[in-house]
Amino acid sequence: MQALTDTEVEILEKTIETDIKRLVIFNDDVNTFDWVIDTLVEVCNHTSEQAEQCTLIIHYKGKCSVKEGEFDELLGMRTEICRRGISAEIH
Repeated sequence: MQALTDTEVEILEKTIETDIKRLVIFNDDVNTFDWVIDTLVEVCNHTSEQAEQCTLIIHYKGKCSVKEGEFDELLGMRTEICRRGISAEIH
């Protein structure tokens, strides 16, 4: 087996350290499309088109991954989304 180069080791270490998570929003019978769209624009910095597409996916599929990133980055967003009465989890 061939030894890894320093560059390959560095790439592997960064890959292992970066644990990408997903912020998932779930459908409910309470929140309106406009409320979820506004929340995605304000909290996740989505464009209105992106937020609308995510909202449609949430409605028809039951959930949608709306943002990817490191856990600490997503935690504040999840907290604010839940504070607004929308069900969200980090996976």
